[in-house]
Amino acid sequence: MKIIDADGAILGRLATEVSKKALDGEEIVIVNAEKIAVTGNKEQIYQKYKERYDRGSKDWGPHYPRVPDQIVKRTIKSMLPKKPRGKEALKNIKVNMGVPIEYEDAEFNNLEIKYIDELRGNNYIRIKDISKYLGWS
Repeated sequence: MKIIDADGAILGRLATEVSKKALDGEEIVIVNAEKIAVTGNKEQIYQKYKERYDRGSKDWGPHYPRVPDQIVKRTIKSMLPKKPRGKEALKNIKVNMGVPIEYEDAEFNNLEIKYIDELRGNNYIRIKDISKYLGWS
């Protein structure tokens, strides 16, 4: 099992790497999902996620999550094949907000991806801020 501290990770890059590892059969646990960043223009990011959330009917869907860990899992799910192999891979991925008690003493693995510390400027927004914009409290 691989435990990944996602604090400062970029959502798309993290989702790509995690989906590849899950397809290879690894069990992945992501902690600090609310601290993942989405890069780009803040207004455009808010607008894009608001459009996704408002899409469809509230009764019939499609439903888009507004809770940080569910947004991350949905992003990873969209990068997996829409076949039984992808569904099995998704079962190997757990996403948590904060660090659960059972993983407090565990050793975290970092992925070889870019983190927001390596970016120039501050043209990013955290998943937690997007969730609050969508109405999550």
